[in-house]
Amino acid sequence: MDDPQNMIVDLLVVGSGTGMAAALAAHELGLSTLIVEKTEYVGGSTARSGGAFWMPANPVLTEAGSGDTVAAGRTYLESVVGDAAPISRAHSFLDHGAATIDMLRRTTPMKFQWAKGYSDYHPELPGGSAVGRTCECRPFNTSILGRELARLRPGVMKSSFPMPVTGADYRWLNLMARAPRKAIPRIMLRAVQGIGGLALRRRYAAGGQALAAGMFAGVIRAGIPVWTSTPLVRLLTDGVRVNGAVISRDGSYVTITARRGVVLAAGGFDHSMDWRHKFQSESLGEHLSLGAEGNTGDAIRTAQELGAGTALMDQAWWFPAFAPLSGYAPTVMLAERSLPGCLLVDQTGNRFINEAIDYMSFGQQVLQRERAGTPVETMWMVFDQQYRNSYLLAAELFPRMPIPRQWYDAGIAHRSDDLAGLARSMGVDPASLIFTMKRFNQLARAGEDADFGRGASAYDRYYGDPTVTPNPNLRALDHGPFYAVRVVLSDLGTCGGLQVDDLGRVLREDSSVIEGLYAIGNTAANAFGASYPGAGATIGQGLVFGYIAARHAAGRMN
Repeated sequence: MDDPQNMIVDLLVVGSGTGMAAALAAHELGLSTLIVEKTEYVGGSTARSGGAFWMPANPVLTEAGSGDTVAAGRTYLESVVGDAAPISRAHSFLDHGAATIDMLRRTTPMKFQWAKGYSDYHPELPGGSAVGRTCECRPFNTSILGRELARLRPGVMKSSFPMPVTGADYRWLNLMARAPRKAIPRIMLRAVQGIGGLALRRRYAAGGQALAAGMFAGVIRAGIPVWTSTPLVRLLTDGVRVNGAVISRDGSYVTITARRGVVLAAGGFDHSMDWRHKFQSESLGEHLSLGAEGNTGDAIRTAQELGAGTALMDQAWWFPAFAPLSGYAPTVMLAERSLPGCLLVDQTGNRFINEAIDYMSFGQQVLQRERAGTPVETMWMVFDQQYRNSYLLAAELFPRMPIPRQWYDAGIAHRSDDLAGLARSMGVDPASLIFTMKRFNQLARAGEDADFGRGASAYDRYYGDPTVTPNPNLRALDHGPFYAVRVVLSDLGTCGGLQVDDLGRVLREDSSVIEGLYAIGNTAANAFGASYPGAGATIGQGLVFGYIAARHAAGRMN
């Protein structure tokens, strides 16, 4: 590894999100490894995510007494995936989840916890779990990265105060004005940790930043080099297998010989609008994805030059979000649409969906409407003053805080003392919105959403308000003032990509193996087909298939 223009390593990893798990596993097995990253930051979309990982019967769950089993996970995944993807990939994921977590515990300073109660996204299906299988990294002291902290990708889910907010904390942060006895002690603990940590020169992060920082710390400790601002140019073969790549670094082309192969972990095509309009929908807004800006499908295109096949290119980890101000990214919208006292309407002023449904299914249903000829052209979240006084909004507007003037000026937000005035401001038919609200209020008072089933699933109720009965997701909106905030269809990244087998090996269009080439994370087609089994399923499969690919490259798997 002495010649900067002609490097030789055992394994080359392209991408520094869950690709770091592949590098850590490979290094532990004795392989010399290099990570190259297109952007200036380490962490990829993982660092921008909620940071959860979904893995049935993993050691974190077992030690916490969840009672989950691999058999139950298998039943659930077979129910969820169906024939949308080869079930052997889901089985491989299940078989290696526990070993992946053990590897991360050995190779990084991270500690993990179960987000108990965070239901699977389809808990009513066979094998589904209402208490959930989602785990996450505990708040992590990023200051241990030292000077390398400057290279860690900034996160998206941030509090207005200097405190780490885990996924479990976020749920209660939303309820601090409604259930203070449960919420405030947890929030105070995180505030003390955050502010106290600063006093001790510690910087605690949670969510995706914690997970990315933890893996980065392991990578640094292992001495694995990470080259940032280093895009992939093309893959190399010896006529039989992939044996390296050409990358661009500091204005020069560098040839990397990879004796055991190349792992593509460079994300999907989140910001390749030509592909998104071609494969998904021409109605998608420009660059509304929450995925890292470097995710433009480069690795997928490069593998296609070698004959690689693709699958599920019409799919993404869809995610409704608050419309952005000009020049800004969308704002994450997670719990807001599940809480009582709000509803979503389209450009006609009518409801069109169970507002509390899991976010991937949300996007799929919106696009199904488009294909059926009844498109949802504009989406609005409508709520009242009681809602605004009760819950967090857009991750940073605490209860009773006014909606920023800029939102109104940009037409993203509207306010009126009555529904007719609100409708006119929104540009929808007042009679339709008034009728919709009357119907919604009737359902809310009855505690049962006969139109769309909001609150019927354990997943819906997870982000509901437990102080509201009989349905924690429903409350009538009787008194103004009323508000409307525009919603857009965003995503956490695309999840269609290269066809791979149960060892993470890239397949040609005829299903033959491209030896020496692996793809994981969003560079590969979703192992779960067109479904999202639970919070963290995207990161979960990225971690596990990174572990599997490294072991296969090291000759530890057939």
